[in-house]
Amino acid sequence: MEKGALRDPEGFRGALGDWFVREGRDYPWRRRRDAWGILVSEVMLQQTQIATVLGRGYYTRFLEVFPDPSACALAEDGPLLKAWEGLGYYRRARMLRETARAVVARGGFPEEVEELMGLPGVGRYTAGALRAFAFDLPAVLVDGNVARVLARVMDFREEVDGPAGLKQVWGWAEELADGVRPRIYHAALMELGQRICRPGVPDCMGCPVARFCKTREPERLPVKRAKVAVTEVVEHALWVRDGRGRVLLHREGGKRREGLWKLPTREEGEVGVLKVVHESRYSITRYRVALRVYGGRRVKAREGEEWHEVEGVGDLAMASPFRRVVEFLLENGV
Repeated sequence: MEKGALRDPEGFRGALGDWFVREGRDYPWRRRRDAWGILVSEVMLQQTQIATVLGRGYYTRFLEVFPDPSACALAEDGPLLKAWEGLGYYRRARMLRETARAVVARGGFPEEVEELMGLPGVGRYTAGALRAFAFDLPAVLVDGNVARVLARVMDFREEVDGPAGLKQVWGWAEELADGVRPRIYHAALMELGQRICRPGVPDCMGCPVARFCKTREPERLPVKRAKVAVTEVVEHALWVRDGRGRVLLHREGGKRREGLWKLPTREEGEVGVLKVVHESRYSITRYRVALRVYGGRRVKAREGEEWHEVEGVGDLAMASPFRRVVEFLLENGV
């Protein structure tokens, strides 16, 4: 006979849900019951930590600009990317707009998993999140926090992010899912991973479902595939003001930052004689970037580059690493 959570799933669900009712945190998206508000939170949190989304007001700011799917569906790139500025992975904003357009076209959000997954950008996890948090309907969802919790509860020693591991974890998630209190249960399971069953050494003494947990070496779990090596690169950018005080900026193409503005970049050999006016570092996916900014003069704008009045630079959508540099240089009169 199975031990632990699978032996007493009702006990597991009850202990977890009761803990959450007593101690669950008050996030702004937990006060909402509309599918749009839930979708925006889920898309933002896909690749961004809760502390970042909350601390800088991204969630509230975006919904003030685009309070419903209809508003987002009509958004031009400029306002859309500006509302998303600072969150990175800007493709998420455009995909959110595509989802909004599909929702508007069909007259609202569906509730069934298959129909939800038919919306642009909505996969298995997001469909489950919408069912649970927006509609309080039975659902199954696994994110990184849930995978870690279940790997420890079940003492699972295989890779959780491989095909076989994912299949197994999703299977356990389905067996343990609460059909009576889906909204509370899934929020509780995710928060357990965020606060108690956290990466590294968890707080097992404070865990409300410790008696259901099989592992005796939680710090060793979950097992994951080897990380991709980080590549160090150097980016050479120009800080150029013309005789009117305007700043030269480049509008990016490509999938990652399409439509965002940044300082124009050059090859190392083109900037070797110029003075470095600012240096910083930032990370993006598997790259660690050393950003060096050079003061330039009499630079001719190239394709995709335009002169901008300083007063209007703040209204442009710009990736965070370049926004910080531009603000620093302007504030210091460079």
